[in-house]
Amino acid sequence: MNVPNPNQTFPLPNYERLCFLKNIIKNPQIVVGDYTYYDDFEDVHNFEKNVRYHYDFSTDKLIIGKFCMIASGVEFIMNGANHLTESISAYPFAIFGADWASAMARKEYPHKGDTIVGNDVWIGYQATVMAGVKIGDGAIIAAKSVVTKDVPPYAIVGGNPAQIIRKRFSDSQIQYLLDLKWWDWEIAEITRQVQILTSPPNTDEN
Repeated sequence: MNVPNPNQTFPLPNYERLCFLKNIIKNPQIVVGDYTYYDDFEDVHNFEKNVRYHYDFSTDKLIIGKFCMIASGVEFIMNGANHLTESISAYPFAIFGADWASAMARKEYPHKGDTIVGNDVWIGYQATVMAGVKIGDGAIIAAKSVVTKDVPPYAIVGGNPAQIIRKRFSDSQIQYLLDLKWWDWEIAEITRQVQILTSPPNTDEN
């Protein structure tokens, strides 16, 4: 059996604009599944630069599933960007120290949890995903969208803020695909079924 090697950084011969993303990630707070690829017009190493406000002391993670497709210029805004929103001022006095050092005593900046991208998700050119967002399996994020809230599985969203444009399939088909979890099959089985995986679902009754 001759299948792409998920541990190969550049799976396309003589083409270094596209990588299997997990192989270039250095930040342990970013977790990426097999066969997820990133395509960048300039340098694939821009990916980690585009995970914004993810400081060394950050506790939140960016978790991306298997077989995702991430276009050039996609940005993830992490929890380090958050400011106080219910206080009189949103200004981060404490980070400048001196007599302001105790400004955050017994207070915490907003933290929306990990940012999670499911499996088989397509994120279009220059889309932005905000901190704590969960994107469901099979979702599609249109180019230049700003995703501020969770995206259901197999939904297509677009705009700023991103809204659901439509579902890719019927509810029964979506449930079937979520139960199928094809991305967790052995690679030999995926290879055997690749013609089916690249065809529309047959019926609602699948």
